[in-house]
Amino acid sequence: MTRIPRIRRQDFGVLTPPPLGGWSPTLTVTVVIPAHDRQQTLDLTLAALSAQSYPAELMDVVVVDDGSAVPLRLPELVPDGTKLISSPPGGWGRAWALQAGLEAATGEVVLVLDADMVPHRRHVEAQLRWHHLAPYVVTLGWIDFTVADRLPSPERVRAAVRDGEEDGLFPLSPHRHDWAEKIIQDHDGLRTAPSSLATRIHVGATAAYPAALLRSIGGLDTSLVLAEDTELGYRLTQAGVVFVPDPQARAWHLGLPTAMRDMAALKRYNDPYVADRVPYRRYLRTDAGRQWLVPYVDAVVPAGAYEDVRATVDGLLAGSLPDVRVTVEGPWASLGAGRRSPLRDPDLDLRLVHATFEHDARVRLADPAAPPPAGPERVVAPFRLTVPPGWMPRADTVERLVGRLEEDDGGVLCLALDETEGGVLVARLERASALSRAALVAEPGEPLDDVVDELFGVEWLDGAEWGFTRRPAGYPPRRRPVPEAERLAAQREKEIARLRERAAALRAELAEVRRQAGKSERDAARWREKAEAWRREAVRLARTQNRTVITRAVRRMRDLASRTASPPAPRGASRPGRRQEDGPGTS
Repeated sequence: MTRIPRIRRQDFGVLTPPPLGGWSPTLTVTVVIPAHDRQQTLDLTLAALSAQSYPAELMDVVVVDDGSAVPLRLPELVPDGTKLISSPPGGWGRAWALQAGLEAATGEVVLVLDADMVPHRRHVEAQLRWHHLAPYVVTLGWIDFTVADRLPSPERVRAAVRDGEEDGLFPLSPHRHDWAEKIIQDHDGLRTAPSSLATRIHVGATAAYPAALLRSIGGLDTSLVLAEDTELGYRLTQAGVVFVPDPQARAWHLGLPTAMRDMAALKRYNDPYVADRVPYRRYLRTDAGRQWLVPYVDAVVPAGAYEDVRATVDGLLAGSLPDVRVTVEGPWASLGAGRRSPLRDPDLDLRLVHATFEHDARVRLADPAAPPPAGPERVVAPFRLTVPPGWMPRADTVERLVGRLEEDDGGVLCLALDETEGGVLVARLERASALSRAALVAEPGEPLDDVVDELFGVEWLDGAEWGFTRRPAGYPPRRRPVPEAERLAAQREKEIARLRERAAALRAELAEVRRQAGKSERDAARWREKAEAWRREAVRLARTQNRTVITRAVRRMRDLASRTASPPAPRGASRPGRRQEDGPGTS
């Protein structure tokens, strides 16, 4: 048994396609062409297919007439093994016609080609070479657009394709699938694109699918009239495929598609349908509390004790990520309606769980042994979270875990909750596409987690650090539990009130400081006035004292001057101002 190649995430670089024209194909392919009133361009499409390099004995063509006003016919130039069928009654549209073509296809690969496409000579060969390397690739052709006023004849087209002169058939339009080509260019030819982004480039005008894989996921969603390729791309991703755009698988697109002619109207129509079916388009799911056909996370809780199951389910539904559907797995069919002792019923816990969630639209009661559901319910969510009953996640736990898995396009997160005699109790978040890919390539008996680790990665985390705790002892609570948001709001209000009181006290303190500062300024002004008065008094006194001293000095100077100017008196003469005393000999 040949080992299937293992492609890690989107990195199809591990595959080495053979050069065009230098290999020998073995796979059969059916080209399915849905058509509605496209006879003229259909003739050119079939003419180009009649000159393909892929072996004619390995290729057949199914044209599906989707209720054309004038029934389509097969022209003269067609590949061998071409047949025309009509869409069955009961539906209409491209998806309905493609599903009819898929059911009629006999090839191992189904290549879908629109009726306004003119493929180059190597178009089929370029895509099919990848399918010979791995059975889970979906190849995409490379489209050039033309808005030619006049179309060549089928004979001219066949001759140009046969001779490799396709480039000269039509004038090249400047219009391109720029957004898709940018994604491809920015991610190394799509090899490094994350799963949620790679699926976006699935444009169904020219693409080839493994027929068995396409049938295993239910084919096309025939309820859709438009956006069927977007929805199919999402389901293919969850099935584990790898998208491979091949620039050598070239084809002309005759005219511009609706997306280029009226993008606003197309988005307005498609958005509600895409939002309901493609969880990756997070920007379309911004309404809190809304429920969708395909959830973002499918949380699984095994049936157990009533209180444990209820606590876990309640915690999951109360999270910050509203786009969660909870599935409680148990043997619900075993709950009979016969007479029993209500309080001593051996299935009492299972019956209470059933009664609690039977009518909750967010909760699904499923039997793990039952076959998978059919129809839209078979579409899987991109993430599956399994939580043992009795453990409750924090409000932001699920949202943070999904973010962690998306950071590196990881495969599985295992969260250790507790260690018991039976081993480690684990909560587990899985990427659906990683598990599907591992199942496609795993060898018999090989542990699936080992394959997932090789393809996408498996990481172990501490459950407590990510917000998982045991349920409270008394559950369910008799009072309505305060939601985390309300509790935090009340806590903030209390803190705000405390800060307001503190602010008021600081304002009062500031007012007192300002009052004291004003009083100090008035006191300072008063002391400045007194100081100025004292200074003036001091100057006045100083001046007065100085005048007195000067007056005395002048008098002394004058006195000295007068004494100096008068002659000295004779001896014995009395000095002026002195009384002569009587002496001896005086008569």
